[in-house]
Amino acid sequence: MRTRSLTLAVALLCWIFASPSSKAEENPSSASASKPAPAPYDAKFMKRAIAIAQTANTVPGTDPFGAVVVKDGVIIGEGLSAMRANSDATAHGEVLAIRAANKKLGTPDLSGCVLYTSCEPCPLCVAAIAIARLDKVFYAATLKESAEAFSVLPPGGRFGVDVPKIIAEEHATIDTRQLPAQQEMAAEAVEVMKKWAIQRRDALLK
Repeated sequence: MRTRSLTLAVALLCWIFASPSSKAEENPSSASASKPAPAPYDAKFMKRAIAIAQTANTVPGTDPFGAVVVKDGVIIGEGLSAMRANSDATAHGEVLAIRAANKKLGTPDLSGCVLYTSCEPCPLCVAAIAIARLDKVFYAATLKESAEAFSVLPPGGRFGVDVPKIIAEEHATIDTRQLPAQQEMAAEAVEVMKKWAIQRRDALLK
């Protein structure tokens, strides 16, 4: 059920964040037919992701989750979960690897790239992977296996992620989520968006 929920989350996020002007959206069938198949699995990249995870044993403030982004058989981004070290709740291994790859290529679009990660991605990383448009994910441990590995830790032993709760929140509408949310000044915010969209459109048409 958890795997299915994550799959649905990826599909939803891909639809939400797809570029309105992309040919894939205009003609999904022809786009999928012309898109090259993702690169096949290569064990050396998974070994690298696991080796990065292993460094958490010696790097303070990190957790044993490593990831690499690969394009054309070359690693273009690496990441080790460093939420405590970076004082950054989003500093997951996959997210940091994606950030590094984005910077390396000079674009947020990682189409044509694949991700290797030492553990099945959590919902945060699923969203980042979908937004970055990676072609495929190869993972080692499952989320269930990671939870079992960490079960020896005392309460508060790590800054963990409540995956079932996040999945439930993702599937709920904003007004029914456990996290309180209150809408204010919608008209003003929408006006800013409209002005930006017009300027962006005009710039693209020049």
